[in-house]
Amino acid sequence: MRHHGETAAPASPHAPGAKPGAATQAPPGNDWKTLSRLLPYLWQYKWRVVIALSLMVCAKLANVSVPLLLKELVDAMSLKPGDPQAVLVVPVALLVGYGALRLMTSAFTELRELVFAKATQGASRSIALQTFEHLHALSLRFHLARQTGGMTRDIERGVRGIESLISYSLYSVIPTLIEVGLVLTILAVKFDAWFAGITLAALAFYIFFTVRVTEWRTQFRKQANEFDSAAHTRAVDSLLNYETVKYFGNERFEAGRYDESLERLRLSRLKAQTSLSLLNTGQQLIIASALVAMLWRATEGVVAGRMTLGDLVMINAFMIQLYIPLNFLGVLYREIKQSLTDLDKMFVLMDREREVADAPGAQALALRGAPDVVFDRVSFAYESDRPILKDISFTIPAGKTVAVVGPSGSGKSTLARLMFRFYDVQQG
Repeated sequence: MRHHGETAAPASPHAPGAKPGAATQAPPGNDWKTLSRLLPYLWQYKWRVVIALSLMVCAKLANVSVPLLLKELVDAMSLKPGDPQAVLVVPVALLVGYGALRLMTSAFTELRELVFAKATQGASRSIALQTFEHLHALSLRFHLARQTGGMTRDIERGVRGIESLISYSLYSVIPTLIEVGLVLTILAVKFDAWFAGITLAALAFYIFFTVRVTEWRTQFRKQANEFDSAAHTRAVDSLLNYETVKYFGNERFEAGRYDESLERLRLSRLKAQTSLSLLNTGQQLIIASALVAMLWRATEGVVAGRMTLGDLVMINAFMIQLYIPLNFLGVLYREIKQSLTDLDKMFVLMDREREVADAPGAQALALRGAPDVVFDRVSFAYESDRPILKDISFTIPAGKTVAVVGPSGSGKSTLARLMFRFYDVQQG
């Protein structure tokens, strides 16, 4: 909400920052490009990154070893009843090893998060600060054409997107891919290729289904974010201009605009929830079908004598360990995509070119005393078809006071803005 008159100069549609809300409406950039821009901030903590990745691999090796040890434990129980070795030697050692592996999995995971926390928070702080400083360096035209509430939400979402992106990728997606590779290798080496084939086919179909459906429903999340920003912007704008709203008795009008944004937000969130239910149902169907096929193949092998009961238990444990994180793949993919979108919006703000900038090689202003202020044939227009100043010349001597008198819209505030170089002048 702006007051009418010269103090709320309209922006040129061709000038930077001319389209309100453009920062939130700009199409998202390439996801890999966004990631490549984030990596240098993380690589400032390269040793923490390397150590965290090493701990992640160790955690997955320990996790994959658990079903292998469980198989040995089950097979060890096939000793004759009453044999002292069955109670005192093999199971005790295996049980201790089983517990140790479980503990190592959790310990390595927590150490990884502890080591990488400083890199995550440091990258978030650096990007947020750089964006904030860049916004202060942009022209007044940009800020007059923007809604502050919407911009602050973009920065807030961008910082939160960094933390979510690192959390979901480093702590969930990459470890799951490592575990999938290890499990497929074990199944192919220890048993026939059918086990690895069924697992790989199910994973491929699961990922394909998840990605396609998530891509389809991403539009509803984007709409929800846009309506959320619009509602927040309208609320902040209305409350910041509380006096103006009261002067014109526009409380009901402002409430109606806010309610309109909330209704659009409600409808978009309902669509997002409906599509999420469809995604979850399809994922569970794929997982259940693959699990039945694997257990049928393992049971047949036990009956035929090619496999032991321990093998059956190991395969079941592998599938449970593998599919539990995959249950959240849709959520992870959606959140990663959303985090990339939010991060890209913040990078769009950082990429906004400065309308007022020093020429290359410009020297710093050096003053030997109090300066005179000189306007020499200055012309200026917020829009090319509506000039405000035309060939203005005057001098304000150092230490003197000059009054500029004129009607509203004649250019008084524009003179002050030009003195502070909120805009660059055009020579007459």
